[in-house]
Amino acid sequence: MLESLHLQGREFCVILRTFGCDLPQVLQSIHAALQGKHPEFPHLQQVPLATDLTPGRIRCSKRDIVLTRGSDRISTRTKERNIYQYFSSLAGVGGFQDHFDWWARNNFSGSGGKPFWIDPTDCNTQHIFIDDNIRLSECNTIVNYRVLLENKGKKARRAPTSELYDICLVQTDLLKAIAEEDYFLDCVRLCEENYEQYLRDFQVE
Repeated sequence: MLESLHLQGREFCVILRTFGCDLPQVLQSIHAALQGKHPEFPHLQQVPLATDLTPGRIRCSKRDIVLTRGSDRISTRTKERNIYQYFSSLAGVGGFQDHFDWWARNNFSGSGGKPFWIDPTDCNTQHIFIDDNIRLSECNTIVNYRVLLENKGKKARRAPTSELYDICLVQTDLLKAIAEEDYFLDCVRLCEENYEQYLRDFQVE
C-alpha cells in the first residue's frame, strides 16, 4: 500500500492507533523497513516517508480529549476540530497510544473508544480508520466516530458505525490482510469511492 500510494503521487500519512505499549517497537520496525532493511520489501527504501519515532498519547475525559506528542498538546476543549486539523497536517508515519482505561470505564463501547473525527465539508482530505475491532454493534466497537458540525467544528455529533462503514471505517478481515497483497490498498480504493457519494449526499442535505 505504501509503495502504491507513493507511485500514484499521493500525499498521505499513516497514523498507528493502539491501546497497547508496542508503539516504540512498531515504529522502529516501520522505520527500518522504509530504509530497505526488510528482507521481503527492500524496495521500500524508495518510498520517501519519514517516521516520527516519538509515540504520542490520546487521553479522554467527560470534559475534553487531549492529544500530546513531544512538545505538541492539542485539546478539544475550545473546539472538536482541533485534533482533526492536527491529524490532517501530519505527514509520514507516526503513532498514538489511545486511552484503554477510558474505553473500559465505558464498558468497551464505542462512546469510550478511540476518538476519530470526520469533516464532511472537507473535500481535500479523507481520514480512514482500519481496525479489526470495528463493529456494527455500538455496544462493543472500538472507535468513537465523531462527525464535525458546520459551526466551525466547535462541536461534533456521535455517528453510528453503519453511517461510515466502508466509507471512513474498515473492519479488517485478518485472513485477507495476510493472504492478499493488495488488501489494504483495496480498502483505501473502496473507501474513496464511497466517500465521494457520502460527500455528495451531505451537500444535498
